[in-house]
Amino acid sequence: MNGQEKVAALAVLLGVSLMIAAPAQGQAKKKLPYWASLSQSEARMRVGPSLDYPSNWIYRRRDLPVKVVQVHGNWRKIEDSAGVQGWMHVRLLSDTPTALVTGGVTPLRAAPSDGAATLYRAEPGVVGRLSDCSGGWCRLDVAGKKGFVRADSIWGAVTP
Repeated sequence: MNGQEKVAALAVLLGVSLMIAAPAQGQAKKKLPYWASLSQSEARMRVGPSLDYPSNWIYRRRDLPVKVVQVHGNWRKIEDSAGVQGWMHVRLLSDTPTALVTGGVTPLRAAPSDGAATLYRAEPGVVGRLSDCSGGWCRLDVAGKKGFVRADSIWGAVTP
């Protein structure tokens, strides 16, 4: 490889690494705490912000909502719905707004009203994606089954 080829190869490598690092830098500027969700079907929570720290929990549920409470480089200290805290690499997290059904069986309604028809029922622990939250109601999509749920019956990316 001649000198020009080495410089070109280095530039490509630097460009790729900058592209990979950009999302993490953007997320670091968010006001804490903020909501995220798991982007992988398996994600390890660690006791510290490095692969050198042991895992203290393994989540096996894509889209599970988490609250980011601290940032350290490419690592995020998260809190789950049970209040458990630990560290995850930013690549395991997504900005997709999701929520976890809490309490009892929750109706997914045709409109944001207690009097609206019940389309589906979600048991505690069901996870869905949020698309709209206002007036104490959120539109929840659980594997294509969509409806409105009361905001106080879910834990996750709910905006007041």
